[in-house]
Amino acid sequence: MPHELVARVEALLAEHPSLRGQPATDAEIEAAQQILGTVFAPQYVAFIKHFGGSFGGVDIHAFANGSLIGRETVTELTLGFRERYGDDVSDHLRTALAVSDDGAGNPVLISARGEIMLYLHDEGEVEMLFPSLYDMMNAWLP
Repeated sequence: MPHELVARVEALLAEHPSLRGQPATDAEIEAAQQILGTVFAPQYVAFIKHFGGSFGGVDIHAFANGSLIGRETVTELTLGFRERYGDDVSDHLRTALAVSDDGAGNPVLISARGEIMLYLHDEGEVEMLFPSLYDMMNAWLP
């Protein structure tokens, strides 16, 4: 991860420790990738190995999330997304990870290529938010 982004997240989490998760392990990542049948985007892996499920501009779920992030793992969120919307989404979205939501029930997704997308569940449409996790963090972190 770029040093500047790490420093910004560290500063925020120092002020709000309930938003910090436990770093993800290689074993957790590999098991989730097996269950979900996808490869996690490198920037997402770098984030969760450093911060776990923490705040990075939005809540970013992993395996051991900060107490204010919520208990749902990325595996649970992704399986739930696929169960709810699987027939209505493209193949591209079936391999994406559901890592958060926007507070209105719209899942925030990370594609296998690392793109950040919002699935607008009422419309069945996808809004491309950012080309990468780092771009999102740079725009949305204080």
